[in-house]
Amino acid sequence: MKKIGFLSFGHWSPSPQSGTRSASDALLQSIDLSVAAEELGADGAYFRVHHFARQLASPFPLLAAVGAKTSKIEIGTGVIDMRYENPLYMAEDAGAADLISGGRLQLGISRGSPEQVIDGWRYFGYEPQDGQSEADMGRRHAEVFLDVLKGEGFAKPNPRPMFPNPPGMLRLEPFSEGLRERIWWGAGSNATAVWAAKLGMNLQSSTLKDDETGEAFHIQQAKQIRAYRDAWREAGHTRTPRVSVSRSIFAIVNDMDRAYFGRSGDQDSIGYIDANTRAIFGRSYAAEPEVLIEELRQDEAVAEADTLLLTVPNQLGVEYNAHVIEAILKHVAPALGWR
Repeated sequence: MKKIGFLSFGHWSPSPQSGTRSASDALLQSIDLSVAAEELGADGAYFRVHHFARQLASPFPLLAAVGAKTSKIEIGTGVIDMRYENPLYMAEDAGAADLISGGRLQLGISRGSPEQVIDGWRYFGYEPQDGQSEADMGRRHAEVFLDVLKGEGFAKPNPRPMFPNPPGMLRLEPFSEGLRERIWWGAGSNATAVWAAKLGMNLQSSTLKDDETGEAFHIQQAKQIRAYRDAWREAGHTRTPRVSVSRSIFAIVNDMDRAYFGRSGDQDSIGYIDANTRAIFGRSYAAEPEVLIEELRQDEAVAEADTLLLTVPNQLGVEYNAHVIEAILKHVAPALGWR
């Protein structure tokens, strides 16, 4: 395991029991947790994107703010739903956020998952082309996004521009060199992992995937990663791809940890993310550090990946979540080969 970061959904609730009671709280606490995680030595600060929900939504203002407040930690998403995105406008936002952070952006994108409203992307002005599904539309947006990140000119310049143009066709600005190689695809199936490899994207695999074999979650996820790497080699890419997996992991080192997570479930579960897709949800890990180490050593997907993203209960506040991250980095991660 080379890198360990956190992944926050940025939930907020006006409930008195919540430490994150407003959208403002969720955003500002996300920045503070990123700063704290960097100080603790964590490698990444990643954020989920959900529309029409009391969670983090528009990622680029947050990513830019985190980039301006930190200096080393990777900053990313897991994932942006491409069904909702204008890929050209997104490329401008991503280029700006990456330049602000000094080239630390690691953008996870995907075709999306079930959302809070029916066909929410329609409210954003997007419709699948004739004969295509919403998933096809998300992948098409992703392909356009990847194409413009190459930095090649494609737009015909105005012969009477307001400002002087460089010669030739124009590209989108600002352009950030190297960002194209820091795009990740959140794959829910083996087939989409293979598709991502062919397009030269890194791979993100979360705590759920399509149940394709009936085996334990970590075994299916490890097979997905191996299929991705096989496809990467077959595509002839010259660089080494990166692969992340997400896990809910809590090291119980004090009474508060035990009160929150001492009874967390330790079994995979099966459900349907839509009418036709049977999915398997990976187990949570919560135990004393020595027990966690042995359990995680048996997790085949964690062993296959180079990056581990720890999902955090953000409504428990910045201080407690920093403790959750520190406990893993201090008591568990070194035994798994981290640094």
